[in-house]
Amino acid sequence: MAAYRAPSLLQPHRAREALADAHAGRIPPLMGFFCGLASPPVAKLVAQCGWDVIWVDWEHSAMNVETMTQMLHDIQFHSEGKTMAFVRLPGTDHAAIGYALDAGASIMVPQVETVEQAREIVAAAKYGAKIGGSRSAPPARLMPGLSDMPMFPNMTLHQSLNMQAAVAIQIESLEGIRNLDAILTAVGEHIDSVWLGSLDARISMDLGAGGLLGGEPEWLEAVALYESTLAKHNKPASGLALGTPEMKAILGRGRSFMVTGCDFYGLLGQSAEMTNMRQMFPQVDHSKVYKKL
Repeated sequence: MAAYRAPSLLQPHRAREALADAHAGRIPPLMGFFCGLASPPVAKLVAQCGWDVIWVDWEHSAMNVETMTQMLHDIQFHSEGKTMAFVRLPGTDHAAIGYALDAGASIMVPQVETVEQAREIVAAAKYGAKIGGSRSAPPARLMPGLSDMPMFPNMTLHQSLNMQAAVAIQIESLEGIRNLDAILTAVGEHIDSVWLGSLDARISMDLGAGGLLGGEPEWLEAVALYESTLAKHNKPASGLALGTPEMKAILGRGRSFMVTGCDFYGLLGQSAEMTNMRQMFPQVDHSKVYKKL
């Protein structure tokens, strides 16, 4: 992602362009790592591992604005601009959208179901009334002469920022899937990727959490509608691609941005390590292992 970095690492990468290029096949799909733990040290470490995107989960992690901001800065700076930061917001709140964008990230907005919500998201994320934006300019974020250089010389700083940070939405219910065509018709030019939240969508349909690749007719119909709507609007798809290699291959199909690594999944794997070590080193009377002097 170094090719898409902005003039300052306090600004968002040209994430909109990267997603469009991945969707069009000009570059490979973007590979992302999921930071589900509110831990700046983890973000610093993973930022050095070469991921295209590190996604900070502010929706389900117990973190405040300061921790979220610190993690985003750690990603941008410790990767030296080779990795770009995304943050999943705790909702569609106008202030939360501003906090994340001001910190130099692109955003993923969960639980989007209606055109009205999508319009509010775009308004909070964009500068300028001509495009329906109502975002407030942060005077203490981008410092004059240091980090306020516009990415595009024929644009103002704020016009450039509109073109840099990506706005992705998560569709996580049957209502959202059914309304996706209307959402993209209304504000699709400002939505850069659509993520199908399979877990929440299945739960909303009373199908249960198990079997995200389930074959229930109503689920297959919903997924087909999601995919056909994206095809109609030529919009990049994104989503999780976790699990076995076979599952990753299926879940990553057709996606220009996928999250394939995760901090707490890696830690959960240590339980198997502990079991293996118990088998390798069973209970032993160590007093008889070595000869006494």
